[in-house]
Order: sequence, then C-alpha cells, then structure tokens
Amino acid sequence: MTTEKLTFTVEEAGKLLGISRALAYQMVHTGQLPTLRFGKRLVVPKKAVQDMLEKAPTAN
Repeated sequence: MTTEKLTFTVEEAGKLLGISRALAYQMVHTGQLPTLRFGKRLVVPKKAVQDMLEKAPTAN
C-alpha cells in the first residue's frame, strides 16, 4: 500500500514553489500560503500548493 502525502511542511512547500524558506514563512504570516495547525506544527495542504500553481499567471 502506498500513501501519498496530503500536507507538506512550510519548508517543503517553499521548495516545491521554488521560493526560499524565509519567503515561504513570510507568505504564511501574510496569509498568502494557507496552513493548518496541528498543535505547534504548521502544515501546508497539498491542494493549496496545487491551487497556487494552477492560478499563477504564465510567463509569455
């Protein structure tokens, strides 16, 4: 049985988006990168990362 991750750490999400760790946390702080909190742990839903990439304007 293979399980697919449904969430990423903020650092992992930043790497997937091609941004720095600091910028990823800044985006979390400003609400641009949605997170869920489980106790002290912040996670970014996979769907949120996918939605950001789908809605991003394309370079011409």
